[in-house]
Amino acid sequence: MDLIEEIIAHAKADKQRIVLPEGTEERTLKAADRLVADGVADIILLGSPDEIDSLAGSFGLKNIGGATIVDPGNHAKKQIYADLLFQLRQSKGMTPEKATQLVEDPLYLGCLMIKAGDADGEIAGAKNTTGNVLRPALQIIKMMPGINCVSGAFLMFLKDRTYVENGILVFADCAVLPNPTASELAQIAVSTAHTARALVGIEPRVAMLSFSTKGSASSEMVDKVVEATRLAKEMAPGLQIDGEMQADAAIVEKVAAQKAPGSPVAGKANVLVFPTLEVGNISYKLVQRLAGAEAVGPILQGMAAPVNDLSRGCSADDIYKMVAIAANQAIALKKSKR
Repeated sequence: MDLIEEIIAHAKADKQRIVLPEGTEERTLKAADRLVADGVADIILLGSPDEIDSLAGSFGLKNIGGATIVDPGNHAKKQIYADLLFQLRQSKGMTPEKATQLVEDPLYLGCLMIKAGDADGEIAGAKNTTGNVLRPALQIIKMMPGINCVSGAFLMFLKDRTYVENGILVFADCAVLPNPTASELAQIAVSTAHTARALVGIEPRVAMLSFSTKGSASSEMVDKVVEATRLAKEMAPGLQIDGEMQADAAIVEKVAAQKAPGSPVAGKANVLVFPTLEVGNISYKLVQRLAGAEAVGPILQGMAAPVNDLSRGCSADDIYKMVAIAANQAIALKKSKR
């Protein structure tokens, strides 16, 4: 059984309520149909019930009836959610009238359902920008304690296991923060370690990447990574993390022995943290295309509940997998609170 199959099986064993705000979008509906049929999660679709039923019929979908369908403009808890939004945002200028309008926006409604305890996670972005997906999530669900930045990780499944013991690396940040500060980079490292544990089931060995290894180069950019490593160790004292180091020193044992002897991470890293979004995004796409790796993500990190953003070029299968991932994130989050 490969990792994705394990993630799906884990989701089935402890079904979570995952809301899909883009309930009338074709790929979302097709993914929802499969998810319901396979029992991966309890699916909540937001959208007009009549439109969803009509679209499901036209697409030949047989299982949509097993999903909960909520009409954003007309449902029993509309006023409850509007009141909740007003309470959460009144200090930011929210009025009851504005809250009543926003609660009909599926992206706001999905987050309010999570905040109210009526859903465990959300997947969106098939037809909405990352900014539109994140805005209500940051306003309503907010961040985990000790974290003040959102980041995006990718699970990288490599065919060649020469440098990776199980063929899986976790890359971050590849999706959100263009130029994180040292503090933000430390938070990204700790968040990505949590993702590695929750989804991959591995003990993370985190490499803080740079163009320098242990002082081989001098630059403000290197200094940032050195400081981020120090801060991450303070945030999570038990975490195996080291840096700054070059990519080859992180994953190739022979190089690590020369450049970073004695490092607990060098030569065997399974989590790679990039110094900027530019580097992370370029790196995951090069590995995906040139090495034929499968890239699953972005998996958003740092939120107080799972809210994952899709590429607008995603497939129904991508959505299916991301729902299973969000379910696993929700399961891990609940366990951490017990």
